[in-house]
Amino acid sequence: AYFLAQLEILCKQLYETTDTSTRLQAEKALVEFTNSPDCLSKCQLLLERGSSSYSQLLAATCLSKLVSRTSNPLPLEQRIDIRNYVLNYLATRPKLAAFVTQALIQLYARITKLGWFDCQKEDYVFRNVIVDVTRFLQDSVEHCIIGVTILSQLTNEINQADTTHPLTKHRKIASSFRDSSLFDIFTLSCNLLKQVSKNLNLNDEGQHGLLMQLLKLAHNCLNFDFIGTSTDESSDDLCTVQIPTSWRSAFLDSSTLQLFFDLYHSIPPSLSPLVLSCLVQIASVRRSLFNNAERAKFLSHLVDGVKRILENPQSLSDPNNYHEFCRLLARLKSNYQLGELVKVENYPEVIRLIANFTVTSLQHWEFAPNSVHYLLSLWQRLAASVPYVKATEPHMLETFTPEVTKAYITSRLESVHIILRDGLEDPLDDAGLVQQQLDQLSTIGRCEYEKTCALLVQLFDQSAQSYQELLQSTNSSSMDIAVQEGRLTWLVYIIGAVIGGRVSFASTDEQDAMDGELVCRVLQLMNLTDSRLAQAGNEKLELAMLSFFEQFRKIYIGDQVQKSSKVSAPLTFYFNCAHGGCFCFRITNLKYWGQCEPITSKTLQLLNDLSVRKLVKLSAVQFMLNNHTSEHFSFLGVNNQSNLSDMRCRTTFYTALGRLLMVDLGEDEDQFEQFMLPLTAAFEAVAQMFSTNTFNEQEAQRTLVGLVRDLRGIAFAFNAKTSFMMLFDWIYPSYIPILQRAIELWYHVPACTTPVLKLMAELVHNRSQRLQFDVSSPNGILLFRETSKMITTYGNRILTLGEVPKDQVYALKLKGISICFSMLKAVLSGNYVNFGVFRLYGDDALDNALQTFIKLLLSIPHSDLLDYPKLSQSYYSLLEVLTQDHMNFIASLEPHVVLYILSSISEGLTALDTMVCTGCCSSLDHIVTYLFKQLSRSTKKRAAPMAQESDRFFHIMQQHPEMIQQMLSTVLNIIIFEDCRNQWSMSRPLLGLILLNEKYFADLRNSIVNSQPPEKQQAMHLCFENLMEGIERNLLTKNRDRYVLFISVPS
Repeated sequence: AYFLAQLEILCKQLYETTDTSTRLQAEKALVEFTNSPDCLSKCQLLLERGSSSYSQLLAATCLSKLVSRTSNPLPLEQRIDIRNYVLNYLATRPKLAAFVTQALIQLYARITKLGWFDCQKEDYVFRNVIVDVTRFLQDSVEHCIIGVTILSQLTNEINQADTTHPLTKHRKIASSFRDSSLFDIFTLSCNLLKQVSKNLNLNDEGQHGLLMQLLKLAHNCLNFDFIGTSTDESSDDLCTVQIPTSWRSAFLDSSTLQLFFDLYHSIPPSLSPLVLSCLVQIASVRRSLFNNAERAKFLSHLVDGVKRILENPQSLSDPNNYHEFCRLLARLKSNYQLGELVKVENYPEVIRLIANFTVTSLQHWEFAPNSVHYLLSLWQRLAASVPYVKATEPHMLETFTPEVTKAYITSRLESVHIILRDGLEDPLDDAGLVQQQLDQLSTIGRCEYEKTCALLVQLFDQSAQSYQELLQSTNSSSMDIAVQEGRLTWLVYIIGAVIGGRVSFASTDEQDAMDGELVCRVLQLMNLTDSRLAQAGNEKLELAMLSFFEQFRKIYIGDQVQKSSKVSAPLTFYFNCAHGGCFCFRITNLKYWGQCEPITSKTLQLLNDLSVRKLVKLSAVQFMLNNHTSEHFSFLGVNNQSNLSDMRCRTTFYTALGRLLMVDLGEDEDQFEQFMLPLTAAFEAVAQMFSTNTFNEQEAQRTLVGLVRDLRGIAFAFNAKTSFMMLFDWIYPSYIPILQRAIELWYHVPACTTPVLKLMAELVHNRSQRLQFDVSSPNGILLFRETSKMITTYGNRILTLGEVPKDQVYALKLKGISICFSMLKAVLSGNYVNFGVFRLYGDDALDNALQTFIKLLLSIPHSDLLDYPKLSQSYYSLLEVLTQDHMNFIASLEPHVVLYILSSISEGLTALDTMVCTGCCSSLDHIVTYLFKQLSRSTKKRAAPMAQESDRFFHIMQQHPEMIQQMLSTVLNIIIFEDCRNQWSMSRPLLGLILLNEKYFADLRNSIVNSQPPEKQQAMHLCFENLMEGIERNLLTKNRDRYVLFISVPS
């Protein structure tokens, strides 16, 4: 009794107290309770005698953890007892607290799922789920609710994969449940819904709750992942529900569909969203479930139901109903062809009702804005289908699509004044939502494009004229100017979108000419806004311009675009410029919007995308190449008010400049030196600061960070040998010492060290074989020395930081270490350094770099290696290079270091990142190949004595055979039982692992064979026999390839 009282106090403290320390102490004590050996018996005691709901919840939660654990699982008899106990407990206590009932039902569902294939006397003891709940369904309403909730939770539980068990096991359970029980559960839910709907009394709270649980059950059945494709349930892209053929009868019978439409009209708005969710799934059943006649009949019933809702739209004032109904409308086109829809008897009336509903929805832009996506999706799909429809019946979209286009455009324009007047949230601030809607409108607007164009020209001319008049007037209000700028912002976005929509349709010369009219208007507006930039500018309008230019670039500028296009005629008429010329006006942004990061970054990205040969001759581009200083481009300046991280855009800027410079650079060193003058001056300034004992540290940091970001952009762009060698000769040996000095001074300031380390990593990266030194040049070795020095300097200093808070460890420490790993990998695999000469001539640069790598590695917990993706990728790719080319170094390491590396490989084999997993397989393959070769040499008659490091490595492996055995087991299980995405890589180390552990492999093979059902054991045994047939006991390439081929070819 005392023990129970203590537990109940702890539970109350955990769930009710507001004092953090008390709650943490209670949590710690309860964790100890859940891990205690007698937890199971104490949980039963809690359920029997506990007086508070919290103690019952604790017991249910603990039991769920016990039945879910993969190590030391509970015996079958014990799990059967728990299952029966939970059912009896729920049956005798129907009025438990809701969260306790939910936790107990969750426990039942978990036991049932994990024990789905467990047999007792040839009976699958956990599969009689409908029998288990029958007694609940035949009792009171409270019992009925519990029974239905059990089925609903079980369906949901089996549909969801968990991370603690293999995905293949989850799919086997889900498939078996789908085939044996799911249809019966769905049929039961429909029958119960019919019964409840006949005697519906919504004033009865119990009946209301039962109806809600029945609808959830039906929805869970229809939402089941029937074929194992839904990886993300939040995605609405998977619009087809893969209903099994055995369910055909339920959907051929129109009463199923009618049941849900009738329920929608008879139940309150609080429940009807669930009905509509079920209808969305029913409307999405796969096409192949029906033949043509059956599909037409089903579609007719579906459209009639939609028509009835549209004719009685009162319930759609509820946002949840409205949202689900919009989803239902979108599914009409995503699952049925326009040619099928037009043949439905009431199609003309229905398309008119849908168009009216859409127009009304768009006009009420402030109501449920997230639902508009589905309506626009419907019209987008309808408009895209027009060129392909073959039915003789009229589709009438030429009438209704322009109405939808007009409603969208005018409603956005009308919203501007209301948003500014009332201080509402501006939709333009949500760039993702706006872009999504514009992508949809781009297709809709291209249907009957003449009407769209005429409307846009009319509205644009009105707003542009009003805007110009307001600017010229001396007494115009700022509100009126802001309204016109807001309207023009929307219009520029929309014009860009409809021009981008050209890609979806076979365009005519006349439509290209219309595009030209729209483009000219935007360019005229741009001239007007640019002329005012010295006084004032509108950020949102500038962003709209950039969006417009990006769309125009995709359609009308580039190597794939036909040279002759009608769009050029109006452009030439108004501006007398070529296709690319108009974009150079955006360089104005870099002059006046230098401190606005969104505009600067988008402008630079556009410039980067436009770095093509035809732009180089333009005067604006030549101006940039000759005047890339802060005097002309403010974002290149050293601004004391901004953060060091705000300089990222400079890399993009110089990447674009570098590509433009390379077009005509050739071997012209004078032109290169001229271009580099501003950067030379900056380096000299930093060198001057470093030469004095006292200097402005903040100014030095800002100058250096800006400089190295600029240089990384240039280094990235220079991917040809000639240009990159110019850059290399410019920076080495003159300026590398400044970078080394910066690392020494500011190793603890990531905002400084990260750009410097990234620059060095870029300089040593032999991209496109650009690092090719002459045979008489020592520069490759000298470059490695500098790399080694930087890694050693940074590594030794960063390890002096001591304990770093968990939330800051990546920014302060791991990010820099990750870049060092990438740098070392790039230089080791660059193929421009002969690493044998270092030891030959007593140079410790290689040893220093590798020893620093080991120190840094040992400072990182295993969990962090896999928790941070960039660190994972840089570490495992470096390890792959080390095990391939520097295995003697790995073999010479201390035992604890070797075991750390092997453990990291073992954990990486099961990583979700395929790149990490593949790197681990390759590293493991190199290690086992090295071991096997050393072992083979030692058994030869004329064997040379094993090298000291090899002997030590071999001894470590003999002392810890479990490491290699564990990896053999892991690799084999992944290949056999899991959905292996990189089977070739996984198979590569397997032969070596088997040859090193033949006895363990034999035991493992027998264990795997015996774990299969009796009827499959012989086939599995035969597969293993065939796998080794004809395979020799060596790791020669030919033998390996034959073995990997045997694994890859299904038996």
